[in-house]
Amino acid sequence: MAETVSARAGGVVAGIDVGGTFTDLLLFDADTGGVRVAKTLTTPDNQAFGVVAALSECGFPVEAIDLIVHGTTTTTNAVLERRLAKTGMITTRGFRDVIELGRRTRPQAYGMTGGFTPVIPRDLRLEVAERVEASGAVRTPLDEEELRQAVRLLLAAGCEALVIHFLHSYANPTHEERAAEIVAELWPNDYITVGHRLLSEAREFERGVTASVNAAVQPILERYISRLRGELQTRGYRREFLIMNGNGGMISAGNVTRESAKTVMSGPASGVIAAAYTGRRAGYGNLVTYDMGGTSTDVALVRGAEPAVSNEIEIEYAMPIHVPMIAVHTIGAGGGSIARVDASGLIQVGPQSAGADPGPICYGRGGAEPTLTDANLVLGRLDPRRLLSVDRPVSVDVVRDIFARKIGGAAGLDGVGAAGAVLKLGNMKMAGAVRMVSVARGNDPRDFVLFAFGGAGPLHATALARELGLPKVLVPARPGITNALGCVVADLRHDFVNTINQPVALLDEEKMRAVLERHRLQGEELITKESVQPDAIRVTHSADMQFVGQTHIINVPLPSADVSRAMLQELFEKAYFARFKVQLPEIRANLVNLNTSVTGLRPQIDLSILIDPAGRAATLAEALRERRPVWFDGTWHDTPVYRRERLPLDAELQGPAIIEQMDATTVLEPGDHARLDGDGNIIIEVGA
Repeated sequence: MAETVSARAGGVVAGIDVGGTFTDLLLFDADTGGVRVAKTLTTPDNQAFGVVAALSECGFPVEAIDLIVHGTTTTTNAVLERRLAKTGMITTRGFRDVIELGRRTRPQAYGMTGGFTPVIPRDLRLEVAERVEASGAVRTPLDEEELRQAVRLLLAAGCEALVIHFLHSYANPTHEERAAEIVAELWPNDYITVGHRLLSEAREFERGVTASVNAAVQPILERYISRLRGELQTRGYRREFLIMNGNGGMISAGNVTRESAKTVMSGPASGVIAAAYTGRRAGYGNLVTYDMGGTSTDVALVRGAEPAVSNEIEIEYAMPIHVPMIAVHTIGAGGGSIARVDASGLIQVGPQSAGADPGPICYGRGGAEPTLTDANLVLGRLDPRRLLSVDRPVSVDVVRDIFARKIGGAAGLDGVGAAGAVLKLGNMKMAGAVRMVSVARGNDPRDFVLFAFGGAGPLHATALARELGLPKVLVPARPGITNALGCVVADLRHDFVNTINQPVALLDEEKMRAVLERHRLQGEELITKESVQPDAIRVTHSADMQFVGQTHIINVPLPSADVSRAMLQELFEKAYFARFKVQLPEIRANLVNLNTSVTGLRPQIDLSILIDPAGRAATLAEALRERRPVWFDGTWHDTPVYRRERLPLDAELQGPAIIEQMDATTVLEPGDHARLDGDGNIIIEVGA
């Protein structure tokens, strides 16, 4: 059993994030004020190897680290690639097809065809006699012998995990609780998901799919945690480590598999947490976060320094995971996105990616298809001498010729023109993703700052901001390892939800307060059991509400647990008006769910040391590395290239300019103006 981490404000904390191409590490030593960073190739077959490789590269003794916090894509990849454990379901008679029937939606907005594969196949979804009404009254008692027979059948079919999913268990969980007791006597492992324990809300489809995903990834996550724990112990780390959840909080690795579905979107969530933390210190509370890596681009919204959280995330069509997660919109456009000419002669970028292996052409690992990274190289925005993880260097001339042959031929462009077209198309695609979280949700882009990170984000950020009308771009000190920073600064967090589903006018106020108080007590109890204790605990409440007769809901923050019917009605009407600019006071409001987040606040981190202050030059001229031709909008410009680590904190730069560092390259387009702040962030005023 791993030793429990001693609770102390300082110590050595390592944040490690596994991405599609690279595994990033940021090690922060609060005792000495030292920072170490590392970036190694992700090892998809066993992510644990990439994690320990990053620890080895940073050069700090593993046994001397006080805490490791890890953001993983293990469960996300398992769901998206359908590499899931064989899972069975036991459900109410007549309802085994709920998770396959879904909602009246289509995978494509236009067209009459389409389909999806349910997480659990029909032959492994067994029914038993039992029925609880929506009121919570028992109509049909649980047939315990039939339940035992169903368990035996699923075991005989080779199931490794099991879901217990009964109708209306959120209103009365008695049957699910009794079924769990019986199943525990027969099932050979702990991979048993009881629906209401994970998600106590109405809507059988969403609750059933969420429980099914949880069960199907439990064995996979457990095996990964065990492998990683073994690798760390071999290197002398004897303490517990923490895992990032999709809600932006952390949980001990020993507790994480119980609610494995909550780790889906763990990696993207850590980047948004780091963005909110950095933006708050820099004085910018409203952000559009733009995380461009090697495989994909993630965008999210931060308002008032708080990331937008949703419990209605759909990972893919008919795959809703209704546990609170940071609302991240992902598109298949990253540095490794492959450019091609389709059958109609149009240039396309992504979603296919060269990934970490073989990667872009310029990595020299066998990649033969032109990518966005290759386009930036051809256009002078990347230095071929400073690329990470290059096996056999490939000349710019060779890459340019491939663009001319594979892309330019059909479009009548030379290699540079083809690379420029690919860059513009990639930017357009990413701009569309940013619109999805801003303009499409009623937000004015002019009220937000574009927070650009990821290995490739700062390469494209000012072009996107200009396209979208965002006035400023913030590039953090370590953009390529911002997700790892999110692991270092994230807090402990537990979320709770209970369905009420009653008109506000009929609510029992004491019952509402009792639900929120129970959430608080449960959250505080769970946090006290964690291996790291926080400095303080923060409790926030909200309500999911709608007008009576509506389908969609609006999340309404509550000022406290002392709620009343009049308060709920007033807050909902204000939230509805803020969203739709319509007042409908004559229509009754309905309370759907009560939600609570209990957050254990960890010590603050000084971001000003992410770049060693001792390495900064006295003048901007001393930070200049070279000048080289860089392509901007059809024209080559003689462009200064600066070393990020050498820039003085009072530096001001005029575009065009290139700013290079170990983990990313920042591009200032002609007309842009940039300055540094006290934390070493680059604040860019976007030119006209």
